Amino acid sequence: MGNVTHMTDSLDFSGHVALVTGGSRGIGRGIAEALLAAGADVVVCGRTEPESLPAVGGRVCRFVSADVRDADAVAALFDTVAAQHGHIDLLVNNAGGAPSADTATTSPRFSQAIVELNLLAPLLCSQRANAVMQTQKTGGVILNITSVSGTRPSPGTAAYGAAKAGLLNLTQTLAVEWAPKVRVNAITAGLIATEQSHLHYGDAAGVAAVGTTVPLGRMGTPSDVANACLFLASPLASYISGANLLVHGGGERPAFLKAVEDTKQ
Repeated sequence: MGNVTHMTDSLDFSGHVALVTGGSRGIGRGIAEALLAAGADVVVCGRTEPESLPAVGGRVCRFVSADVRDADAVAALFDTVAAQHGHIDLLVNNAGGAPSADTATTSPRFSQAIVELNLLAPLLCSQRANAVMQTQKTGGVILNITSVSGTRPSPGTAAYGAAKAGLLNLTQTLAVEWAPKVRVNAITAGLIATEQSHLHYGDAAGVAAVGTTVPLGRMGTPSDVANACLFLASPLASYISGANLLVHGGGERPAFLKAVEDTKQ
């Protein structure tokens, strides 16, 4: 029957070093906290240090200031983490996002900044992580947090959706190029409720209303994405690379269904 992998042992990340970009808030914070709870030593990065860092059970993430769009800053970031911890086992490319903007009038500089943050920054970070992981006996894992905006039309965030679509292709390419030492996977997040949800969906009633459009009846949480990260980073996923795990509650109900329902009322 072969070897049986015990789930509790597989989700123990004690002794592992993880770097989560943009890990001080939102989905990234949830991922960092889940990794801490699983025993990992977690480093988070961002342009400015937050008022509070992710912490679980008295264990706190370490913060390193870095703009992941800047190649020199990324090089310094990975040099710092490698020097202080001796190894890097997991990179979660989580930093990203975009404000809503009319595609017809967005400036070239705006679009460039969005693509740099959501596509080129993950590439820069992945290159540096791979350079370390290829030298390690146990290799490493890279996870790219992408969005349903990259798999369907993304009105109001066109450059963001295009960048996230590119990140999915990049995931597949790197999984081929860097195997067998490094596994590379993507997580496509759906509608996730965070402390910034009001910027997109309004008040609590708006968030709840949006949740009714999801087949599972609610918006996702950072923990939902974090749990997927734990799985893909663990030995339970040792034969999974180049994959895209959809964490979107079943997706979105087709608009034509509501149109048909409305005609029957």
